Amino acid sequence: MIKVEAIVREEVLEDVKEQLLKAGIRGITVSQVMGCGTQMGLTHMVRGNRVSTNLVPKIKFEIVVSNEYFEQQVIDIVTAAAHSGNPGDGKIFSYPISRAIRIRTGEEGVDALTPTTETI
Repeated sequence: MIKVEAIVREEVLEDVKEQLLKAGIRGITVSQVMGCGTQMGLTHMVRGNRVSTNLVPKIKFEIVVSNEYFEQQVIDIVTAAAHSGNPGDGKIFSYPISRAIRIRTGEEGVDALTPTTETI
């Protein structure tokens, strides 16, 4: 199992989410986060004064997939949907997950990731 985390601009939230769902990628966690990369935030004018914002609002997607095929699919989708070519487009991180457990049923591993036929 592999966890893919993507930190992207707020304005691409719906595009990324829509493309992931279209590809059948389920089990998406989305959070509002703040951060700065190499651009170190933004500078803008407020009432004639220059104001620097070191931490910029971003969106964080967390998706756990069963194998490398789906990992690459998620990476390709997020990259295509979030790319503008400008600084601040975001980052994608990918790393192995050693264990997953579905709390409701006790299923473990990939079984904990796949949908069940039971209704809640």
